Amino acid sequence: MSTELAWFKSSYSSNEGGACVEIAWRKSSYSGNEGGECIEIAEATEAVHVRDSKDKSGPQLTFDSAAWQAFVEFAASAEV
Repeated sequence: MSTELAWFKSSYSSNEGGACVEIAWRKSSYSGNEGGECIEIAEATEAVHVRDSKDKSGPQLTFDSAAWQAFVEFAASAEV
């Protein structure tokens, strides 16, 4: 994963100050710079969010931490 972070304020946070939730999206290090297939993830305490980096306002997937870890382990062990 890239170390570049992009912070976005949660749509559930008010504009009146106080408690806010922000998440940082990171582009996958496996995503090339040639404009190919790219994903970004944002890790929260109890969930990992995944989206298409070319469609930032589009749909997202959300995994609990255990499911994301299982996916990463599976993907790392899969033969290409």
